[in-house]
Amino acid sequence: MRTVLPGGPLDAARAARLLSEVRAATLAGQRSPVAPRPVIEQSWERMLRGGVDPDHDFRSGLLSREEVQRRRESTALRHVLPVLREGLLSVADVAHHIMVVADGEGRVLWREGNSSVLRKADGLGFELGADWREDVVGTNGIGTPVVVRRPVQVFASEHFHRSQTSWTCTGAPITDPRDGRLLGVVDVSGPLETMHPATLAWVDSVAKLAEARLRELHLTGLERLRAVAAPVLARLTGRALVVDRDGWTAAVTGMPYTSRIVLPKSLSPGRRWLMPLGLCAVEPLAGGWLLRPADEPVPAGATRIALDLTQPRRSSMTVSGGAGTWSHELSPRHAELLYLLALHQGGRSAAGLAEDMFGDPGRTVTVRAELSRVRRYLGGLLEHRPYRFREDAEVEVLLPEDPRELLPHSTAPAVVRGRFSAEMP
Repeated sequence: MRTVLPGGPLDAARAARLLSEVRAATLAGQRSPVAPRPVIEQSWERMLRGGVDPDHDFRSGLLSREEVQRRRESTALRHVLPVLREGLLSVADVAHHIMVVADGEGRVLWREGNSSVLRKADGLGFELGADWREDVVGTNGIGTPVVVRRPVQVFASEHFHRSQTSWTCTGAPITDPRDGRLLGVVDVSGPLETMHPATLAWVDSVAKLAEARLRELHLTGLERLRAVAAPVLARLTGRALVVDRDGWTAAVTGMPYTSRIVLPKSLSPGRRWLMPLGLCAVEPLAGGWLLRPADEPVPAGATRIALDLTQPRRSSMTVSGGAGTWSHELSPRHAELLYLLALHQGGRSAAGLAEDMFGDPGRTVTVRAELSRVRRYLGGLLEHRPYRFREDAEVEVLLPEDPRELLPHSTAPAVVRGRFSAEMP
């Protein structure tokens, strides 16, 4: 038997008819005179072994808007959206395709492109929050690359599920360049007549550009953390290392270099047991952690946070602890948030902060997303449920001499009240 390879635009219809015959024979348990491509044949075999129904899928419901937003904010894919858009969208729109980005679980997180094709995709359930795992909806350009971990084009009746056979999908996995972990899949899809053989190489190239961008961001982040760490490590004696939020090492002193330390998901300052270091003193730095094995003395002294709002257009935060001092310049939104947390030392819920910032307690998704970004540099100095500074941290707010100059860019109701009342931290 020979392998079926979809041809160019001129013979797409003929290839689709031939594939339809191959699919029908395979699903009927008959011997087809022409074999599907190996990657498709292997996928169909997985579907048949798993009992996937070619006529009815059993996908779970769409993710809620809040859950889609939460996943968007927590995935590294958000950092490479500009690369994906620049590389795919302009061509996809003209070619009557759409670009879809899904996470490692096959859930659709972004969907952009030709408006008429987007409407057609709605009819296939190709919507935000939809579940496109292979064992749920059959062979497709998102779920199959997740399984085989390489780019795959699925043309017309190469789809296992009947409803998708008028569609063509081309997906490529995007992996974390640091450890090879699957982050998700970028897919270009459209009606079968829009398929072109070069689409596979095109999508794969853009996915590799996205991975290169992630590698660049990782190295830039380590360089930035290394600059913060240098004066801190210079004052220490004995063993110590500085790692980013994911445990990747930026700098070491007094000990052999280790590329990564496995950190618990909810690391906080204090004495913590970390493999392979054992008991360590853990202190937050801007964008990372200072780790010192417990056989080294830990200087005493509470952590002090100074929020400097004296400059109308430039707010900053300085953190002082046992190991030294570091500073971080704040965006206008983060300056607002930290000011509001300083107002409410006992803590504030996401709804309360949304009310303070927007006059709308329903805008909790935006608040949680911004606080997630704040935690990247404040780390364990912020607690949640409710959101607040750590109880053992001394918080000082430096205010402008004229209260009317308090965060002049801000329209947050609570900040506006603070300019003309005694509502000051």
